[in-house]
Amino acid sequence: MIALFGALTLGLQNTMIAQDGDQGAIENAAEQAGEMLEEAADSTMAAAEDVQEVVENVADNAAEAVNAVAEDGEKEVLSFHQEVKRLFIEGGANFMAFVLICLIFGLALAIERIIYLNMATTNTSKLLASIENALQSGGVAAAKDVCRNTSGPVASIFYQGLDRSGGSTQDVAKAIEDNGSVEMAKLERGLSWISLFIALAPMLGFMGTVIGMIGVFDKIAEANTINASIVAGGIKVALITTVSGLVVAIILQVFYNYILSKIDSIVLDMEESSMDLIDLLYKREIAQKG
Repeated sequence: MIALFGALTLGLQNTMIAQDGDQGAIENAAEQAGEMLEEAADSTMAAAEDVQEVVENVADNAAEAVNAVAEDGEKEVLSFHQEVKRLFIEGGANFMAFVLICLIFGLALAIERIIYLNMATTNTSKLLASIENALQSGGVAAAKDVCRNTSGPVASIFYQGLDRSGGSTQDVAKAIEDNGSVEMAKLERGLSWISLFIALAPMLGFMGTVIGMIGVFDKIAEANTINASIVAGGIKVALITTVSGLVVAIILQVFYNYILSKIDSIVLDMEESSMDLIDLLYKREIAQKG
């Protein structure tokens, strides 16, 4: 019995020791799992913070780029007139003022010619139809009234031709030709002044450049040395007048060529419509004789 009791006691102790060992392993495993979860959570939060920081940096860079572009565009728009003013002052008010005067007077004459030529443009086909109807209904007097109430050089030529319609066809053609020369001179009035300003603007610019270069050499002689800043600054100021004169000449040349093309169109229209009027009067004369 003592031996049996000892065996039972020893087995119970071994069982308790084994249970205590298993419980300790479970607790260690639980602690390790908790530590791993904490480390994973910390890593996830750190990664989220890094991603958020990257997104914020990208957004800031994009906003700075957009603001820089907007500021550059605003500076360009706002500084254009200031840049022109600066170049005008640097070029020298003496010659730049004359170049500016050429531009103002040249543009004024060109705009006046364009307005006059647009008002002188006439729908000749419609005018010829009105004259033909007036000749059939009221005769030459009614046709002259139509021409008198119509503006433009074509109507004036038609009026002179109808006024000589009582004579021969050669008299009508001679009257139209003489009056056509007068109307052409009216169309070309002021073009000589525009061409003068076109030639004068670059000449003034070149003169300013030459005088500016003379000033550069005077500064070099006074300094008794060749300084790059003196030479470059003087040449820049001298060339501004040349560029200004060329720009003015280019602008006026464009208007001048447009005016010439407009005059050629009106003159061609005058010649063609005059021939149509002579044919109309000739047919009417033959019809009256028949």
